[in-house]
Amino acid sequence: MRLKHIVAVAALAMVAVGGAQAKEWKKIRMGTEGAYPPFNYTTSAGELVGFDIEIGNALCEEMKVECEWVTQDWDGIIPGLIAGKYDTILASMSITPEREEKISFSEKYYNTPPAIAVRKDSDLKGVTPADLAGKKIGAQSSTTHSIYAEQTFTDSDIVLYPTSEEYKLDLESGRVDAVGDDVMVLQGWIDSDEGSCCKILGTLKSVDEIHGKGAGIGVRKGDEDLAAMFSDAIAAIRANGKYKEINDKYFAFDAYGE
Repeated sequence: MRLKHIVAVAALAMVAVGGAQAKEWKKIRMGTEGAYPPFNYTTSAGELVGFDIEIGNALCEEMKVECEWVTQDWDGIIPGLIAGKYDTILASMSITPEREEKISFSEKYYNTPPAIAVRKDSDLKGVTPADLAGKKIGAQSSTTHSIYAEQTFTDSDIVLYPTSEEYKLDLESGRVDAVGDDVMVLQGWIDSDEGSCCKILGTLKSVDEIHGKGAGIGVRKGDEDLAAMFSDAIAAIRANGKYKEINDKYFAFDAYGE
């Protein structure tokens, strides 16, 4: 009798713990950088805009939950999620094995290739390690692009920046010879007045171990139910045409990728 009683109490305790862990997501705090155009950035009027933001809002609408956006510097964005400052990361974060050790992800919501940009007057002809040997290459720190540059362009001088805006200024002024980032980040900048100095030199072949499986929505370990909600919502807006409506405002091709 006593053993049965202990087992019954333990079972009830497990049910109670499971019930305490289950969450009903009515309001979701969405963490983003706010400094990575055209995906997420802040206008001069202080408005948070971009592809990530519109996709995030569409996903929340699809899930019938309230969204609240929180901006966070990129270097602290995963620690901020783990510390509970927000519930998700929706900031063009690639799903990589290293990051999956710390947090969980939804399925991808886009996947575009990395690229190298240079000044229009550059004499560089290609994007191989040999082509860029001895050159200064800029990249945003703690990104897949900086990791790729450091591991691939070993005969180049890799210069790291806290945001993409700083490396753009240094490329424009000639303080670096080339920069690496997502092709659409670079193309969006080059197509603007601010980026008229520069051009895309070429795209790079993604490396799964570094670039991951596309950009996903990050959640804390234990919140995989939230990641699944986002995955279902991504599939839904792909099917109902909302994704294409947003995509076509920013890109001339389907950013979702293969």
